[in-house]
Amino acid sequence: MGSIKAQNTIRIVSLVAATAASLASGTNYAYSAWEPQLAERLKLSATEGELIGTFGNLGMYITGIPFGILVDQKGPRAAALIGALCLAAGYFPIHQAYDRGMDGMSTSLLCFFSFLTGMGSCSSFQASLKTAALNWPQHRGTATAFPVAAFGLSAFFFSTISSIVFPDNTSGFLLLLAIGTSAIVFGSIFFLHIVPAHSPYTAIPSSDGGRRVDSTELYRTHSTSSSRSTQPVLNEPGKRPSVPHRADTDEDDDIASVASIPDDAVQNMRSKCSRWVDMSGLALLLKQEFWQLWLQMGLLSGIGLMTINNIGNNTQALWRHFDTSVPEATIMNQQSFHVSVLSFMSFTGRLLSGVSSDILVKRLHASRFWCATAAGTIFALAQVAAMNIENPHKLWIVSSLTGLAYGFLFGVMPALVVDSFGGSNLSVNWGFITLAPIVSGNIFNLFYGVIYDHHSTVAAGGERECGDGLACFKKAYILTFFASIAGIAVSWWGVRHQRTVQQRLEKERQDDHRGA
Repeated sequence: MGSIKAQNTIRIVSLVAATAASLASGTNYAYSAWEPQLAERLKLSATEGELIGTFGNLGMYITGIPFGILVDQKGPRAAALIGALCLAAGYFPIHQAYDRGMDGMSTSLLCFFSFLTGMGSCSSFQASLKTAALNWPQHRGTATAFPVAAFGLSAFFFSTISSIVFPDNTSGFLLLLAIGTSAIVFGSIFFLHIVPAHSPYTAIPSSDGGRRVDSTELYRTHSTSSSRSTQPVLNEPGKRPSVPHRADTDEDDDIASVASIPDDAVQNMRSKCSRWVDMSGLALLLKQEFWQLWLQMGLLSGIGLMTINNIGNNTQALWRHFDTSVPEATIMNQQSFHVSVLSFMSFTGRLLSGVSSDILVKRLHASRFWCATAAGTIFALAQVAAMNIENPHKLWIVSSLTGLAYGFLFGVMPALVVDSFGGSNLSVNWGFITLAPIVSGNIFNLFYGVIYDHHSTVAAGGERECGDGLACFKKAYILTFFASIAGIAVSWWGVRHQRTVQQRLEKERQDDHRGA
């Protein structure tokens, strides 16, 4: 009892540390709070600004697979250390470039350091996600919701601190990002532990007086951590294992409960239930479930990234058209406000999505994909709002809906990945899934930049301004509206496919009982 209590304490401490590290890992979403000022000071075009932000996204998503392999093989601490170093090495040179002004740094170097910030965010977040997912297998959706939600809250957290400590000071904000993010991730390293799952079964020796026995009997150990009476059991040699059906049982529980069954029996059981197969690497490319998740992630996350990276430009364009006399400080404050709204609503969506997806599965016996469908629907509403709102006082509708939808998407996606491919290789598989935003995010962001530049004028000092209001970016949101409709369709495909698979497994289970 004492050992179990101590393990639970370690799990809780590790979850808190993982949440703290995630809180420092999502600052790429604060990009639009300082990018317009950086572009103005360094005389960058909107396309160049988009390129710097795109490299930050590339660092976040393209490094998912190598860091996933590192976390799966070496544990979370090494990845968290790399994350802390990359965050400091990325943000501090950008801070110096801003202080130096127009000749501070080339666009290519700014892209490189932005890439490092994305790398650091990815590495530390991978460590956090793996720690939460493996330590709480029975409450996977809820446990991963905390670091995932903190990741979404990161921009709000640092923007709020900056507005208090460094008001209207972009240089101070960049310095805060350089020091604060790396310090928090580094401090969390010492508390990240993965506690092995407890198995309620122990194997009886597989030989009897030197005679080989073809199957191993199992007996339940006395455990206070599990009160189930319906568990996979091997009763007699030559008989296949019986796998009682429980609609409310978490799959990681089932995996843990068969941990001591011999390999041949486990393979027999896994062949009858694809949910138990841990899959990773190139084998994912042959699975319909992978492409469904990849398409869904690409379409919907790309929509969110376009607004997240450009809410600052939206703010500038609408205000300068609405009131030409508005002070620059007011625009900066409005940009920070919308970044905070995006971040807080993303945090809310991630938390609600993770918890509600567990409720959908365990209590309502429904699909987690309904959370992704909800995300797509909210995204569609956000695009409609962005195409029609001309009054900057109402822009909060766009930022709040976008943040909520983005949070709903990322709150449920890790659990969907584990449901489809198992939890042992979560970090690597998550890395494959997060390659999708590289494609869609780049397309949508660069399309936005081209449209914005087309409507912009170059001032005498080299600064670029767009005073056409909604026309500066409306066409970009027409594209993303149709992308959100496609994302909803893919989510419905996921619901239907999952129902078909469950019906097939149920039929196979019934056939097994009749043949036993």
